[in-house]
Amino acid sequence: MAPLLVGCDFSSAPSRRKPIVLALGEPCGDGKAVRLTGIETFDTLPAFGAWLAGPRRWVGGFDLPFGLPRELIETLGWPTQWPAWLAHYRALTRAEIRQRFAAFCAARPAGGKFAHRATDGPAGSSPSMKWVNPPVAFMLHAGVPLLVDAGAHLPGLIDGDTGRVALEAYPGLTAREVLGRRSYKADDRACQTPERAAARAGLLAALLSGTADGGRPLRTGLRLEADAARQAALVADAAGDRIDAVLCLLEAGAAWRAHAAGDADYGLPPRRDRLEGWITGA
Repeated sequence: MAPLLVGCDFSSAPSRRKPIVLALGEPCGDGKAVRLTGIETFDTLPAFGAWLAGPRRWVGGFDLPFGLPRELIETLGWPTQWPAWLAHYRALTRAEIRQRFAAFCAARPAGGKFAHRATDGPAGSSPSMKWVNPPVAFMLHAGVPLLVDAGAHLPGLIDGDTGRVALEAYPGLTAREVLGRRSYKADDRACQTPERAAARAGLLAALLSGTADGGRPLRTGLRLEADAARQAALVADAAGDRIDAVLCLLEAGAAWRAHAAGDADYGLPPRRDRLEGWITGA
């Protein structure tokens, strides 16, 4: 029996206005599609942590980094084994993280302030050490300990309950296949334009067909199934949190399909850095 599929748009400081969003789904269509079955939101980290630890089987794609660049960790003299590194990192305050990372950047030349993980290039993702715009370093600090405390299995990083599998996802990976660099979301109401709404509608249409321009299949190899009400809600969410969660859901679905076909590592590349982690599908 297939597990629940989960896509997570994460916030390190969730609130009613900007909650953590989970898209829930199930494989369908002979494994070639994922059906969106629900959306759940959490406005506190403890509530989200309680959901993760609940008695259910799932494979999830989470839009937050699972690691920091090896170069950064070694320069700071932190542990270079993933569990020990995480224990050290989670014991720091956000102010301490900001201070150490800012000092690291200050000592580097212009144009190369941030260190990067190997996965950042193929994924097109922000450096996981950034503490602003977006504050992904704080997302890591807030979110990964919740996954570990829930007993989740993070392939190649830490062994846990294989009935709850957490993978690092990145919605931009799939969104850019369809839209290129066109913007489809904005938290600022003044920037929530008809053009961005049209981009969300176009993105959703591509997910429903499973293809980008010219009929080229999306890299996930999956299409989305969703009823009319859920489709309308995805387009109506001008902040893009719900459609980002759905993008992560499809990336989790692709990982699950790889596992069901016999890949114990859920499609992750075997030669990846086991300290830095890797974005599924990159």
